[in-house]
Amino acid sequence: MTQLSPAAQAVKDAVLALYSDDKVHGFGWQLDAPTVAAALRALADQVVPVELLLSARDDSIGDLYKEGRYNSMERTRTEILAIAAELEGGR
Repeated sequence: MTQLSPAAQAVKDAVLALYSDDKVHGFGWQLDAPTVAAALRALADQVVPVELLLSARDDSIGDLYKEGRYNSMERTRTEILAIAAELEGGR
């Protein structure tokens, strides 16, 4: 398995900490990785729904604030989805 980013490793470590038996870590993670990735994708949809990003572009507030808010929301969503992809791909 490839080395995970600190964010992805923290998520994996949190999941593995739920197992009381260290022997389960190896095969348990193989089963959990797709589930955890799906949960992170659902989290991204709840925290920063695509519809919110689209509406942020059309918001009638000042351009600098609008751009900063949009960039922050987009970055948050992208980072969550990147962790999900990394965990799923780096099983």
